[in-house]
Amino acid sequence: MRRPGFLLSPWPWRSAAYLLTGAVTGVVVLVGIVVSAVAGGVLAVVLVGLPLLVLTVLAGVPVAWVERHRLRLVDSDPAPGRHAEPAAAGLWAWLTTRLRERATWRELGHALLFAGLLWPVDALAVTVALLFPLSVAAAPLLMATVGGGQEVKVLKQWTVTTWPAAFGVAVLGLVLMALCAYVLGVAAGARAELTRLLIAPRDGDLSARVVELARSRARLVDAFEAERRRIERDLHDGAQQRLVALTMTLGLARLDAPPGPLADQLAKAHEEADRALAELRELIHGIHPKVLADYGLEAAVADAADRSPVPVDVDLELPGRLPESVEAAAYFVVCEALANIARHSGASRAEVSGRHRDGRLCLRVRDDGRGGADAAAGTGLTGLADRVSVLDGRLSLSSPPGGPTLLSVEFPCDPCEPTDRSV
Repeated sequence: MRRPGFLLSPWPWRSAAYLLTGAVTGVVVLVGIVVSAVAGGVLAVVLVGLPLLVLTVLAGVPVAWVERHRLRLVDSDPAPGRHAEPAAAGLWAWLTTRLRERATWRELGHALLFAGLLWPVDALAVTVALLFPLSVAAAPLLMATVGGGQEVKVLKQWTVTTWPAAFGVAVLGLVLMALCAYVLGVAAGARAELTRLLIAPRDGDLSARVVELARSRARLVDAFEAERRRIERDLHDGAQQRLVALTMTLGLARLDAPPGPLADQLAKAHEEADRALAELRELIHGIHPKVLADYGLEAAVADAADRSPVPVDVDLELPGRLPESVEAAAYFVVCEALANIARHSGASRAEVSGRHRDGRLCLRVRDDGRGGADAAAGTGLTGLADRVSVLDGRLSLSSPPGGPTLLSVEFPCDPCEPTDRSV
């Protein structure tokens, strides 16, 4: 409205259309709510009216939908409409979900306010700011048609009997239309802002959704870790034991077989079984190492350092056990970092250090390699960052050309009580 071209733009007419359609829609909403409520109350004694009463309660939902579309006349930023998804399919699940959420009752309050108060305000604004100036500006036309060229009543109050006076009144009407265009803009803007305030989600609703999303993400992480442990346990207690038994049987058969082609074939089978058993053990160790589950992060990192082809110094000081999801994520970050050091850095030595302070686990993996590591170069760091972010953690990488490379990870967590692991 502050722009010079406002009067020549479509916005005054869009404002008038918004207020005019608001008046018409409000009448329809008022009639619908009154008829539904009265019919439902009268027929409730025979239970037929109960569905009508439910429809009355849910009247705010379609009214809010219509209002969100009408807002596009004066507001380019659409009003969001968020309703919870039903937990199951079917009409009953949808009804119970709608009746339990606050958005439904807030939209019902908007519908009642719309039907009782807002639409008369819309009608009054259109009448005063549009119809009155138009009737004043149309004084010469009305004098020529309705008044027979003799006289015309302006706003049914003042009588004009001469043509100069009629054209003077028309000029006054045009001035009033220009001024009232701003009145229409202000009224439509205030009306749209009130509607957005009533039907758009509140900050509290958004905060509740954020909390629920955080909780569901934590549940998914816990379920994922539990599934990893189940797979590790099934492989360890099932397939690995069968491979051990097969290896032992092949070894005994190899000892009992006489020299010849059969003994050679048994020897090859025995070696293949040994390799398969070694690969399975490595796979089990990669899924969820037993040392991590039994002894915690410090022991698991020390074991990973011992198996690293690059010498690794370990300096961890932790106050006991940490949440399982944090321990697993931290362990795999260390393992992936050590694997990257061995494959890409050309380092002669690495260091893993970590502390728990101020409610956060801080880990650092440093090497004296050539540097130049890039998280976007497909070294697995992108996946690590995603895994860390799931636990609300932070991952940072410093790797200038020529080294050294420093990978830092932080997880918000608190130490677990000893009884937590014995359940």
